[in-house]
Amino acid sequence: MHRIAVLALDSVVAFDLGIAAQVFGHPDERGRYALTVCGERAGPVQTSTGFAVVATHGLQTVRRADTVIVPGIQDTAAPIPEAVVAAVRAADRRGARLISICTGAFVLAAAGVLDGRRATTHWRDVAELRARYPAIELDPGVLYIDDGRVLTSAGVAAGIDLCLHVAARDHGAAYATAIARRMVVAPHRSGGQAQFVERAVPPPSDEGLGATRAWMLERLEAPLTVTEMARHAMRSERSFMRHFRAETGTTPLRWLHEQRLLQARRLLEQSDLPVEVVAARSGFGTATTLREHFARAVRTTPTAYRRSFSAVAAR
Repeated sequence: MHRIAVLALDSVVAFDLGIAAQVFGHPDERGRYALTVCGERAGPVQTSTGFAVVATHGLQTVRRADTVIVPGIQDTAAPIPEAVVAAVRAADRRGARLISICTGAFVLAAAGVLDGRRATTHWRDVAELRARYPAIELDPGVLYIDDGRVLTSAGVAAGIDLCLHVAARDHGAAYATAIARRMVVAPHRSGGQAQFVERAVPPPSDEGLGATRAWMLERLEAPLTVTEMARHAMRSERSFMRHFRAETGTTPLRWLHEQRLLQARRLLEQSDLPVEVVAARSGFGTATTLREHFARAVRTTPTAYRRSFSAVAAR
């Protein structure tokens, strides 16, 4: 059982807290995760939206947790209590996994956890975080950053993406997809996607690029080019690139690459196909190419990933 402490501090963003609870604390997940909401001390904690939540435990839970999740806080200018800073530092020293959602990064930063690391936060708070903690390698243009044991996300809904990414890292893409289905959210957005999507709601279907994205998904094995994609969408390449980024927050080739990685993970989890066949069917061509991309994105080999998450091997 993996123990998760969600650290709710004064002015906690209730939505961020709810994300962690929905992904890791739902009854369906209790066989894998044990989630506890804690605070500087047990008792009511005021949220940023005017109501209080109850922290059932104090900081002793942080000291025992395998993962500590810090949701965003509204009042980023308020000093982080010394007892909280000490507890987060102690968790870092003993090797706990540390996760911040949105402005929860200010808490990790106050503890020195982010010094020298890549990290992100809500685009609106980047300037303040950079000014106060210049030792952080801050990247404001992404949804989340997985730096191994320390993970940070951008604002609000990006916390969903990060928590689903963590669930996939722990138990496989199929497991995370099942959680996403229960939550009725998209199962996968790459951490490298842009925080700001120019047009969050796609235009009507006769103008949007949904049909072209579906066409691309049906041809993951093929070496697609932007020219071919634009031709299918009946647009110029320049117009296609602009509209694709506006609708998805990323470029066509980056989006296609992420879908190929997701397909490779599905095939490794749900089939016993040789790695060479998985590579071909997911559009990477050769097993060597798949291993290179897999090592960068998933930080393991396809074979090791299959050993950890294969539903076929578990039967």
